[in-house]
Amino acid sequence: MDPTRSNRPFVRRRGLLAVCTAAVLAVPGLTALSSTARAADADLVRNGGFEAGLDNWTCTAGSTVTSPVRSGTAALKATPAGSDYGQCSQTVTVKPGAQYTLTGHVRGNYVYLGANGTGTTDVSAWTQSATDWQQLTTTFRTGPSTTRVTLYTHGWYGTGAYHADDISLVGPGVDAGQPPAPPTGLKTGNVTSGSVALSWSAVPGATGYAVYRDGIKAQTASGTSATVAGLSPATAYSFQVAAVNDAGESAKSAAVTATTSPGSGGGTPGLPAHALVGYLHASFANGAGYTRMADVPDSWDVIDLAFGEPTSTTSGDIRFTRCPVTECPNVESDAEFKAAIKAKQAAGKKVLISIGGQNGQVQLTTTAARDTFVSSVSKIIDEYGLDGLDIDFEGHSLSLNANDTDFRNPTTPVVVNLVSAVRTLKARYGSGFVLTMAPETFFVQLGHQYYGTGKWGGQDPRAGAYLPVIHALRDDLTLLHVQDYNSGSIMGLDNQYHSMGGADFHIAMTDMLLTGFSVAGDPNNVFPPLRPDQIAIGMPATTNAGNGHVSPAEVTKTLDCLMKRTNCGSYTPHGTWPALRGLMTWSVNWDRFGGWEFSRNFDAYFG
Repeated sequence: MDPTRSNRPFVRRRGLLAVCTAAVLAVPGLTALSSTARAADADLVRNGGFEAGLDNWTCTAGSTVTSPVRSGTAALKATPAGSDYGQCSQTVTVKPGAQYTLTGHVRGNYVYLGANGTGTTDVSAWTQSATDWQQLTTTFRTGPSTTRVTLYTHGWYGTGAYHADDISLVGPGVDAGQPPAPPTGLKTGNVTSGSVALSWSAVPGATGYAVYRDGIKAQTASGTSATVAGLSPATAYSFQVAAVNDAGESAKSAAVTATTSPGSGGGTPGLPAHALVGYLHASFANGAGYTRMADVPDSWDVIDLAFGEPTSTTSGDIRFTRCPVTECPNVESDAEFKAAIKAKQAAGKKVLISIGGQNGQVQLTTTAARDTFVSSVSKIIDEYGLDGLDIDFEGHSLSLNANDTDFRNPTTPVVVNLVSAVRTLKARYGSGFVLTMAPETFFVQLGHQYYGTGKWGGQDPRAGAYLPVIHALRDDLTLLHVQDYNSGSIMGLDNQYHSMGGADFHIAMTDMLLTGFSVAGDPNNVFPPLRPDQIAIGMPATTNAGNGHVSPAEVTKTLDCLMKRTNCGSYTPHGTWPALRGLMTWSVNWDRFGGWEFSRNFDAYFG
């Protein structure tokens, strides 16, 4: 986590124009075709003119507007964000082996209309630029066993809002009966700082249910309950449910409201609303000098002992050896060290063992290594009376197998075994166990562009490799503090590359975590947002501590923009998060070397 302990990868990326152009050229633009509907044909699209809002449509963004419209009184307007391209889709019931014509009217730049799951060749039509309503038309034949097809319209990254209206699919109809009745009995259950549990009464004839949050479809459910996650603390939400069958979607149920709880550090008691996290060089010495535990100022709320390291890369056997007196002449005794830890805890501070660092390559390739990891880490926690674990895996500790393409269902052993090990530790120590992670941007935010070797092929298998770990443990995670330093340029949600050296980089990287982002450019594969109380922004304390140091003024700009939506620079975040937990720095020792400038600025900002 400093130049003497860590080397960060610098990666060159293809420019946005090249990626966008390649993607556009790969889309099969089809010549508009016309078809005269036969007498038995029907329009299978429900609410194709958006007169009933977004009913029957699943949209990643967008709403209905009254102007401009092509016909009727409403049309769709959606603005692609950096993490997706504003797609709205609808699944309809079709006949196998039948011919269909898909038509819609659109306005905007790079607007698409298409069909997936046809059973033959999926099709799409698009327009590069439509300043007024332009008709898009394409045709397809369903496969011999195809009974459902998904229709969609969407824009493209960074090209502004688009409009769509009068979407139809004409072809042989299917007697699917009537949509079900709307659900009744909707009520809330367990409410946390980041989720709300819902339940409702079963509807006869329903094959599933659609759950709406604040009028936008949030998820689907096969049964009569669901938990809507990814919510912000202390925020009011409205929920409705619709029943679904092959004939369509019912009207929405009556709404219920719930306000999420304020949040307390990912369910961990004792953290203040805004916290400062720092690494303490406990096992080695460098140019920053050794700092005794008792001499760490009260500014630091979480103190990570750097580092616990493995006896070998794949053993899973973690040892923590304190800095020897030959390297650290002022090192305290074990008894003094343990007493100082207890004194910090009595003052409300959390002290963790940090595992890894640049020199600590940890690869839990087997279940035996996993079990050894659990037992050896437990031994360290118990010996020093620590509050939990910080995972600082770097280098090749986490690399994805080529077939591991879904962050929600990882198959790579080093990932699966790490998640299992941490869950075992959490279960052993209970709800007070503090879990933090300190990945590099390469392992997290770069996942917006690349994910292992599964999406693009040939790129570094470490790209985005932390995402399955973070996602699997998000309910147990106290803090994520990504190292926003020693990093190459990373594309933000605005599709622009951001580099270290100012507030914009920290704002763009943190906005991705709080907003959510598509993984490897796939708009249907979105990493959900984390709660703001789970996020601390990682920064080097001094210019000596790592590339990417910024001045206190830039730190203040970062916090102002993310927490107050003021003092923003060229990057505008997608929300305002006053509950943002705080900052992490490498390191306490380097901050002391720099006259405590970093921690003094934090104290001044948060009072």
